[in-house]
Amino acid sequence: MSARQPRFNQQALYDTTPLPDHIPKVKELGASSAPLLSASFFIGARCKAYNDDYMMCKTEANGRGEFDCMKEGRKVTRCAASVIKDLNENCLDEFRSHWQCLENHNQQLWNCRAPERKLNKCVFDKLKLEKVIPDTPKGEEPVHIRKRNIYASH
Repeated sequence: MSARQPRFNQQALYDTTPLPDHIPKVKELGASSAPLLSASFFIGARCKAYNDDYMMCKTEANGRGEFDCMKEGRKVTRCAASVIKDLNENCLDEFRSHWQCLENHNQQLWNCRAPERKLNKCVFDKLKLEKVIPDTPKGEEPVHIRKRNIYASH
């Protein structure tokens, strides 16, 4: 038996080092994973150009782009925040219904297709953003549009 007693660090550590002045300041989203998952395809639709710029910067930096790509990363965060803000202002009930369903069903999209359809319709009608799933086979109805899903529990 070991004579060493266990020691636990229950203290939260914060890095108080300020960012360099050339990196723009941006308020973080403050959203948990369920609302972000619910809004992810709409964030992708509106913020594609910013996401592509950020990923290109990260690729070109070969893993050394933490500070070099922060400017692009902040643009992505600002764009995502604008999508979340617009969803809350225009489709709050549908958005809340969908992300709460995701929260209650272990983030499984297939269990929440009914509220997802309502959210997709509201977002398209009011924000003109359409949900497109990448690499969907041509000529096949996308899974989020189907009226009847095989694995859905309701």
